[in-house]
Amino acid sequence: MHLKAVRILKFRRLKDVLIDLDQEISIFVGTNNSGKTSVAQVLQLFLSSSKDSFSIYDFSASVWGDIDAYGEGQVDVVLPSITIDLWFEVVAADLHRVIDLLPSLNWQGSLVGMRIEFAASDAEGLRVRFQEAREQARAEMDEAGVNPDQAPSPRTLSDFLAKQLSREFGLRYFVLDRARFDERFCETGDHAPHEIKPDKGRSGRDVVNSLILVDFLHAQRHLSDKTGGSRAEDLSRHLSRFYSRNLEKRGLDYAALHALLISENALNDHLAMVFGPTLQSLAELGYPGLTNPKMVIKSALNPTTIMASQDGAQIHYELDESGGPTLPDDYNGLGFKNLIYMVVELLDLHAKWIDIEEKRLPLHLVFIEEPEAHLHAQLQQVFVRKVIDILALDDEDSSHYSSQLVLTTHSPHILYERGFRPIRYFRREATGIAQATSVLNVSEFYAATDVPTRDFLERYLKLTHCDLFFADAAILVEGNVERLLIPQMIEMAAPNLKTAYLTILEIGGAFGYRFRTLIEFLGITTLIVTDLDSVTAPAAEADGDAADGDAGEGDDPHDDRDAEPSAGTVCRVETEGAVTSNQSLIQWLPAKTSIADLLAATDEEKTQMPTDQSRALIRVCYQKQVEVSWREETANLTGRTLEEVFAFENLAWCQHTDRRDLKLRIPKPETLDLAALTARLHKRIKGDSFKKTDFALALLIQPAQDWIVPAYIMDGLAWLEDAVIPDAAADAPGAENAPHADEEAAGA
Repeated sequence: MHLKAVRILKFRRLKDVLIDLDQEISIFVGTNNSGKTSVAQVLQLFLSSSKDSFSIYDFSASVWGDIDAYGEGQVDVVLPSITIDLWFEVVAADLHRVIDLLPSLNWQGSLVGMRIEFAASDAEGLRVRFQEAREQARAEMDEAGVNPDQAPSPRTLSDFLAKQLSREFGLRYFVLDRARFDERFCETGDHAPHEIKPDKGRSGRDVVNSLILVDFLHAQRHLSDKTGGSRAEDLSRHLSRFYSRNLEKRGLDYAALHALLISENALNDHLAMVFGPTLQSLAELGYPGLTNPKMVIKSALNPTTIMASQDGAQIHYELDESGGPTLPDDYNGLGFKNLIYMVVELLDLHAKWIDIEEKRLPLHLVFIEEPEAHLHAQLQQVFVRKVIDILALDDEDSSHYSSQLVLTTHSPHILYERGFRPIRYFRREATGIAQATSVLNVSEFYAATDVPTRDFLERYLKLTHCDLFFADAAILVEGNVERLLIPQMIEMAAPNLKTAYLTILEIGGAFGYRFRTLIEFLGITTLIVTDLDSVTAPAAEADGDAADGDAGEGDDPHDDRDAEPSAGTVCRVETEGAVTSNQSLIQWLPAKTSIADLLAATDEEKTQMPTDQSRALIRVCYQKQVEVSWREETANLTGRTLEEVFAFENLAWCQHTDRRDLKLRIPKPETLDLAALTARLHKRIKGDSFKKTDFALALLIQPAQDWIVPAYIMDGLAWLEDAVIPDAAADAPGAENAPHADEEAAGA
């Protein structure tokens, strides 16, 4: 048995979400405040069966108005409730456990469902009691000579429920019929699920508590702090210090120390036996490793620590295996402390579940929040790789019992280790005050995408980074040069973007279009910074695999930005009949091949607006015509690549002798006119001796205030600034034509 899916309605920003859970491990990812932790909290609230733990603020902000409208007696308004649907995948051996959840004797299949609802026990009576309380408060205010309209409480039904929620609301349990739900577990037609009444057998609380045990390992692990705050502990510390001071005055009691030594040795043997399996499990995670000291558990029996009981036993670390010197736990780093803590906690939770022999629940669901805290990248990968093995059941138990893990994380290294399929992506949906979240099952994207594209994306993200899943917006760039320079250009042209969570992903012009399906699936606001990559017209007649052709003349072999078809030759943008070899421009935005068409494309043609199928807002920017001046001449020119347009727009600055390191200075430039100089620059940049990465690194050394950001990149960053932070970029160049994205605000 395992938990197949969870549907949550009207809980905080989880207004209506379906979460498919992997049979072994599910990984929740997304930006901060997207609702990942709320899933664990809603399960904790509902499965604890305690209505006292709920708050009025647990209702989604979008239904607060309905609550108040119901209190005012507005017609056709239903008092909202919070619900959670649990769908269990069962096999024949589990049927006796879920007999209470079978909707009928004709039930077939493998899914049984249960709904838990937090709703008003008597909705109509609640409204009456609220209105009576409000009238009484107003009467008392009037009596006291206070304006009744300024009565502090209860002004609305929400105010009333803030104090009376646990009295007016309760938990109800229902059996769900899979045949009445579609493939997304949404009800079809009028479906009135059967309520589980305690007077007809087991209560709903008994049923759910006989099926699933949910444990939580929270992120706030203050491993370097002592547990503090209680008067008893303060007293213990005072007594410990008092004893220590008096012991120094009175001298050593050798008889007492001898007795403690005998006890200490016996207790050390006992601790070694008890903690042996746990330390062995840690060893399977690569701890302590080849050079780290081995961990052992030693007692600390001495009169002082006996007085401070929380220090009665301490972790020590052997510096060698010969039983020599040891160091106490305080001398180990936070990373290994966190690892040890998590493993010990998991083993303890697992052992408690296993030790329930007669009435052991068939399913153990464990939430682990941000396991990456204090762990370096390799240790994060080892942990997520081995954590399933730590909780493995033997063959006899595995046929009747199962463990499922849910990890919430912000670590791209954990995603790297597990791949796409366990990922559940939490996407924030901003609709004014009614903040909401949608949850995307990336395994569905994996299954629906053609194999070459799917494998390419998964391998590419593994080779680079997976922080795309944690970003508010993404900038897809051509190659290493843009990846190095874009952060500096953001600082210069769109500094407000520094407050947004951006990922800069190097994709290459030849392969950028392959990211389209993933960007659209995730719905991430995206700016594509790419090159025109002009080539002679025969490239238009090349086969469809032109993107995989050889690099153009003079391109850096490590930079695939200009991976162009062999049928075309690199040429100036102004060349008659020139076309682009950039597959992102051809197959994605603006879906044009001719250089003339690309230069004439409008902002609307360069922008992909959100639709019902794709929530992504996407914009492409590439080189455009700019005014270039040299000495007494001026001309309108267009660069083919970033390096070329940078040289054009910073022409005099680049030709100064102090900028030789950029490799853009032409010998004796003062003897050349504008046409000759720009022609020489084009030839230089496409030549074999020009190294693009060296240019980028040399530029970063130069004072930023001395050069200007190319116009096409400045326009693109202004658009992104306006899309992600609308108010901040209201006066940015081109902002008046840029579409506005929904504002991402903190959710309820």
